[in-house]
Amino acid sequence: MRVLITGGAGFLGQKLAHAILAGGVGGKSDGQISKVDELVLWDQVFANSTAADSRSVNLTGDLLDGDVLRKALGDGVDVVFHLAAVVSAQAEADFDLGMRVNLDGTRTLLEACRNLPTCPVFVTTSSVAAFGGAVSNPVPDHQAPTPRSTYGTTKVIGELLAGDYSRKGFIDGRIVRLPTITVRPGKPNKAASSFASSIIREPLSGQAAVCPVAPDTPLWLMSPRRAIDALAMAAQLPADCLGDDRVITLPGLTATPKEVVLALERAAGQAVAERVEWRRDPAIEAIVATWPGAFEAKRARDLGFIADQHVDEIIRAYMEDEM
Repeated sequence: MRVLITGGAGFLGQKLAHAILAGGVGGKSDGQISKVDELVLWDQVFANSTAADSRSVNLTGDLLDGDVLRKALGDGVDVVFHLAAVVSAQAEADFDLGMRVNLDGTRTLLEACRNLPTCPVFVTTSSVAAFGGAVSNPVPDHQAPTPRSTYGTTKVIGELLAGDYSRKGFIDGRIVRLPTITVRPGKPNKAASSFASSIIREPLSGQAAVCPVAPDTPLWLMSPRRAIDALAMAAQLPADCLGDDRVITLPGLTATPKEVVLALERAAGQAVAERVEWRRDPAIEAIVATWPGAFEAKRARDLGFIADQHVDEIIRAYMEDEM
């Protein structure tokens, strides 16, 4: 079994790599777990090395670099996890970069997979940013995408491309729409949703944090633990249980920043919770306000995907895994 992860140096990429090396991965038509013979992690740069494992290979380079792409895919690959992307606020601020990485990079990777002798399982991530404007609350599974940002638009186009490449038999695609992943360790990134992690992570480490949106803004959240489980499960699902619709809106939980901070107070005390400053940022609010705060996600639940039960569980998981 040969597996490729784009965005392999990122937070989710690294956690997924450790999980795959430890437990194997699905990817065959019968959904059985197989041990990995080679795991290729591809990213622009690797700040930290992955766990020492002779099966793991790091490749650095641009998604549109043909030489690196050929090395990444080699003579064939069984499973691709396509996680590389320019995040929401960054894509909104730099239209050309967002289009180049999220759209052109995805299309280039899909086309390369099309020409492989294998028909790889292709798991790619989409986002709640696929929706915006006037949509039902909660958003039903059959809701047509209505993106209101460049990031959301590129993600929806990626969904359609992966779906059509699957229909043609070039890949075995599975597109998972991720909730906002909370809590991400490390420094804040340029995602508009970055504050959802910052208002937990920074106070717990003794630092101040700013919440740039109104306290009652609904957020659709998922812990990293559940996200990694979902990505692995998406690869494992037999193709016949997906049919023609390869897009899966993952289950999450709805919480407001105010509820998050109250949960933080329960976990770590009032002094920690008071490190959160409420200072609204119109640019961030303009993006986040377009995202729905709740989804039915019935199909995902029926397939066996699991949501976190409450914010306290998400905070405890972060404290156990990262602190």
